[in-house]
Amino acid sequence: MGEERLDIALPAGADPQRHARLLRRVHEAALTGGRPPVPPRPVIEDSWERVRRYGIDPDSGRPGPSLRGEQVDQERGDNPLEEVLPLVGSALLGAREEAGHVMLVTDPRGYILWRDGARDMRRLADSAGLVEGAAWDEGSTGTNAIGTALVVERPVQVYSAEHYVRGLHRLTCACAPVRDPRDGRVIGAIDVTGPAATAHASTLALVNAVAQLAESHLRGRHDANLERLRAVAAPLLAGMAGPALVVDENGWTAAAAGTEPVRRVLLPRRVGASTAWIPSLGECRMEPLPGGWLVRPGRGEAAPASQVVLDLRGPELSVSGPSGSWAHRLTARHAEVLFVLARRREGCSAAELSQALFGAPDRLVTVRAEVSRLRRRLGGLLESRPYRFSEHVDVRVRGADDPCALPASQAPEIRAARAEAAERGAAPSRQ
Repeated sequence: MGEERLDIALPAGADPQRHARLLRRVHEAALTGGRPPVPPRPVIEDSWERVRRYGIDPDSGRPGPSLRGEQVDQERGDNPLEEVLPLVGSALLGAREEAGHVMLVTDPRGYILWRDGARDMRRLADSAGLVEGAAWDEGSTGTNAIGTALVVERPVQVYSAEHYVRGLHRLTCACAPVRDPRDGRVIGAIDVTGPAATAHASTLALVNAVAQLAESHLRGRHDANLERLRAVAAPLLAGMAGPALVVDENGWTAAAAGTEPVRRVLLPRRVGASTAWIPSLGECRMEPLPGGWLVRPGRGEAAPASQVVLDLRGPELSVSGPSGSWAHRLTARHAEVLFVLARRREGCSAAELSQALFGAPDRLVTVRAEVSRLRRRLGGLLESRPYRFSEHVDVRVRGADDPCALPASQAPEIRAARAEAAERGAAPSRQ
């Protein structure tokens, strides 16, 4: 692997305050057409030229679009960086209240999805518009580490008057894009921003190292998910006649039988039936597996619905389909989530699921994290927007009226089901 190019803002041995004054003279000359005392760094000069074409006002910027709260929630749930957020936070904010910066994680367009840091640093970020949902691409905010790093697709540090908008000259920021290790696609960026006086040349190296750590963690998670999928698929493929592929929920191939394996198949954005047309394979029968799909090319006839049994007494989820069956042991929390979704086949939002599990609609972070883990394990069985079981599975629940099932659960939905069973005079189910 080649060494990563780092666009560090502070020259070796430079005094930050003196360098900031020099940069203000360079910035002023660029705006007035004068002769700068020194040329700006190439990455900054190129960015300023792009920003001028966007028509950004250097005094006030341009009010950019922003994501509403529910849109931020949706983007977080869809972004793989949600999986590595604790890792990133511990690396950049180990001593949270002592950290002289805020940590920001964005989507690939430059929208801020997560922010954390000490209270005084969060106030600084608020005053600069560095808030969750805000757009920090170059076309909205001018030259800045987030927007510029996403354009050039490499780590960038922007210091003081290198920001095109004057109101940002009091800041220093360092940002590194994060790539999906499976295909190299940029999926977001990690940034640290603080007062210009705290600028240090090593900050960008730290942020870049954390971004690479996040990529490595995502690669390991992907490999582990495929290995789990292979273990489940092996007995199914062993006795199967005809070609078949086992792929994860994003189409990456875990195993194949009777056909040449391909690295990835292009799945529809939403598999809404038991068949799907897939490029290079044609019409295929689709059966859900834990963490993915069994794809059977050339068998376009609709498969019978898979039978899903949620047994709260294990708790365990078992699935039976035309090609075989499998079971997955559940944590108590995951059993609660699936019980709610089994009772509400039309689906529910994160806030509604939070209300059903905790009696309050504001436990959104916990709900999103739990459903994200479940969807990684159960693949095509669960869908989002709203959260729900797939339309092409039949779901039955066992043990909902058994007081020995999930004995420690205080989830309102579980308690309501027990109350309903008591009102019906149902005896505890021991089947």
